[in-house]
Amino acid sequence: MSTSQPDASHEPGERCTPDDMLHARTGTDVSPEDVVLAAGRDITPRNLEWARRKIETEGPAALDKLLP
Repeated sequence: MSTSQPDASHEPGERCTPDDMLHARTGTDVSPEDVVLAAGRDITPRNLEWARRKIETEGPAALDKLLP
């Protein structure tokens, strides 16, 4: 019978990466489709309009705010 051991890949005292360092964009424009999909919604005319408004008010950060 084997015993489970803690994951050896983590060093003691290792900290989590801050959220603002995890988000990355390729430098391309954020599309309404990107925002809809990041929100876990289906691409419908209503959801696309919601995403357009969100991009207008929040800019490219609209996508970053939806990503984990």
